[in-house]
Amino acid sequence: MLIETVVVGPFEVNCYIVHDAGTKAGVIIDPGGDEPNILERIIEREISPKAILLTHGHGDHIAAVSGLKNRFHIPLYIGKEDKEMLASPAANISEIFGYEIICPPPDYLIEDNDIINVGGFRFTVFGTPGHTPGGVCYYIGKFLFCGDTLFYGSIGRADLPGSNYQQLIDSIKKNILTLPDDVICYPGHGPLTTVGTERRTNPFLTGI
Repeated sequence: MLIETVVVGPFEVNCYIVHDAGTKAGVIIDPGGDEPNILERIIEREISPKAILLTHGHGDHIAAVSGLKNRFHIPLYIGKEDKEMLASPAANISEIFGYEIICPPPDYLIEDNDIINVGGFRFTVFGTPGHTPGGVCYYIGKFLFCGDTLFYGSIGRADLPGSNYQQLIDSIKKNILTLPDDVICYPGHGPLTTVGTERRTNPFLTGI
């Protein structure tokens, strides 16, 4: 399994393209903008996308969904409670920043403990509400795609519409800090980290 990172959009979102070196099948996680740059990487690596997986419905993580979905005719996955954010610039808060993002409806609504089998990959879904009501993480092997739930040395914002600080902390405690220390976390912004590093040093998590 190979993981390509494309940093996209004005908020520098980490869009991940997970793919198989042999079959070239892959999935796109959080295409938050700069569709041409994402396409360039896909074409360059000869990847065949099979799905788009969203960690949550904020505008900075979904801006390139429509174009990529239409181009590749692939299904879209999002947490059940974030469904309405895709069609509402107010709900996905893109209108707050002066632009309006609207996405096509999702093909699959997912919840905690769901299994996604796509492109030869098997992802376990962890429900991690708090940053948004329907935030999720995708776990495969020793890798966790955690969106804006957890960052290197920090956690997701809990001062936005629909967010809840205690719910976010509870989500991390239940579904992330229970993982092995060597699990590599691929966040929605910023550098990679590990579960062990965040358990030991993250000021929001130490002592909980």
